[in-house]
Amino acid sequence: MVPMQRRQLGNGGLVTSALGLGCMGFSQGYGPADDAESAASIRRAIELGVTMLDTAMSYGQGHNERVVGQVLAGSGILADHVQVATKFGIVRGEQGVHLDGRPEGVRSYCDASLARLGRDVIDLYYLHRVDPEVPIVETVGAMAELVHDGKVRQLGVSEVTVDQLEAAVSVHPIAAVQFEWSMLWREPELELVPAARRLGVGLVPYSPLGRGILTAALGRDGIDSSEFRRVDPRFQGDNLTRNLAQVARLQQVAVSLGITPGQLALAWLLAQGTDIVPIPGTRRVERIAENIAAGDVHLGPVDLQRLEQVVPPAGWAGDRRSFAVPATTRPSPEGSPADATAMTPYVETT
Repeated sequence: MVPMQRRQLGNGGLVTSALGLGCMGFSQGYGPADDAESAASIRRAIELGVTMLDTAMSYGQGHNERVVGQVLAGSGILADHVQVATKFGIVRGEQGVHLDGRPEGVRSYCDASLARLGRDVIDLYYLHRVDPEVPIVETVGAMAELVHDGKVRQLGVSEVTVDQLEAAVSVHPIAAVQFEWSMLWREPELELVPAARRLGVGLVPYSPLGRGILTAALGRDGIDSSEFRRVDPRFQGDNLTRNLAQVARLQQVAVSLGITPGQLALAWLLAQGTDIVPIPGTRRVERIAENIAAGDVHLGPVDLQRLEQVVPPAGWAGDRRSFAVPATTRPSPEGSPADATAMTPYVETT
């Protein structure tokens, strides 16, 4: 395998591997946690060139950050060789889940994450969700103080509207915006992706494998056992039937290219621009290498056009369900990207 390519997020010099590792599944959402398997997966990802590990204080109520921190502490890898992105703003407790973007709480959340991670600085610190009770400019203002104090290197936001992203950038440079984006969910291409590029903000898609469905290996057991999939309209009834038909067509294209459907889905996303760093997650060590190998797949204009025709954007069905996100409704077919030229890929020129 050739060394993984590097990509820059934002204009502040944050250079990372083209594919990161989404760590949420090690603690919640997809079945019981297995710390030994999780640690092995993280180590394997680092061995294969992944430098961006994505976690959050809410994942397993701090469990996820502790797992990441323990692996890094025992890996022998210098802190500067692996970047850690974590998030605050979603608070899980005995009373349930709520949002907290109050400026006075930001520093304590950061300090707690640093302690769990066992690090002196967070490379990329996201506001996980915007608190509707707090203007985003106030939250980002408090985050900017952490940069000034050397606790955080770069700032990010997650699941925001265009207006919220513009407001955040007006306070402090934003290196990355994180949001759900995959062949299964292309709504961000209409407004958020163009706005982020206009503002110089890097793109970090989570669930780039469509919560697993784009691997063509997801069965009914995998849907029923996941707290996220089983309540998501895309995995129910006629919507699921239509989406599985799309996946079957995706698989046909993948076979013709000599790769797996999951690799094709990741390669498609990487081909949308050099400012994109997807963060696929997996609970299985053997999937790590498969996902990372997608970085070696080059899809040219003909391949992308073929995908748009064989697996049309309008063929996917169902709205999405995700906690406290601004957009859950699937665009009408008239509003969906119609072909490979609907969104101009970003190409780094400097």
